[in-house]
Amino acid sequence: MAELERFGVSMESALLARFDASIAARGYASRSEAIRDLVREGLVREAWADPDAEVVGTVTIVYGHHEHELTHVLTELQHQRHDAIICSTHVHLDAHFCLEVIIVRGPSREVRAVADTLISTRGVKHGALTCTTTGLVMA
Repeated sequence: MAELERFGVSMESALLARFDASIAARGYASRSEAIRDLVREGLVREAWADPDAEVVGTVTIVYGHHEHELTHVLTELQHQRHDAIICSTHVHLDAHFCLEVIIVRGPSREVRAVADTLISTRGVKHGALTCTTTGLVMA
């Protein structure tokens, strides 16, 4: 386990009360755990801001599977970017809609481009890129 360092944080009591309520609602055992997660979140955001940083994320898209040729177009786009796409999972939500989660990895600039292409494809009803880390920023 890494060596821990203690430090003090000063903040207004009203802000601290809101923070405590927020972390309690989310199930944190302590302020320290919540603060560590906030720091990690900031480091991940910082890494994604660097267009050359090696990152990982997920692209989630929802689309109607009856859309003319859409499944084929999405598959073809993923094959064109096989270098950035690690894998995908396809789920049938109901008789009309499908959800795909596509795991992407590479330089931030390229991962964002892949996500933008998939999300903006005609017929995709909703899409989102979730940014996370390869773990390097946590070392």
